[in-house]
Amino acid sequence: MENQQRVKDLAEKHGKENLVVILGGAEAEASGLACETVTNGDPTFAGPLAGVQLGLACYHILEPEVKEEVDAEVYDEQVSMMEMVLDVDDIIEETKKYREMYSEYTE
Repeated sequence: MENQQRVKDLAEKHGKENLVVILGGAEAEASGLACETVTNGDPTFAGPLAGVQLGLACYHILEPEVKEEVDAEVYDEQVSMMEMVLDVDDIIEETKKYREMYSEYTE
């Protein structure tokens, strides 16, 4: 709930078109839920983003588009181990599904 409020406040302060949410969840379902929340609103209607459709650009750290933007040494040190143990394809597919349905600010 606290993170939802932070995202909402940042969107109001800087403009939705100026934010990109980068997720790091280890499970596809959790990543999809987080992406849905920052794009279409909290589907559980329990947090500050309940009914708030921000439409933010939302990606997972494991997506190629993000990986290309991160310093290779930092990515290798901080994320590469995750790539070896997580179901990367499922996580990317789930995040991409919600981004494509609800995000207003993608390329």
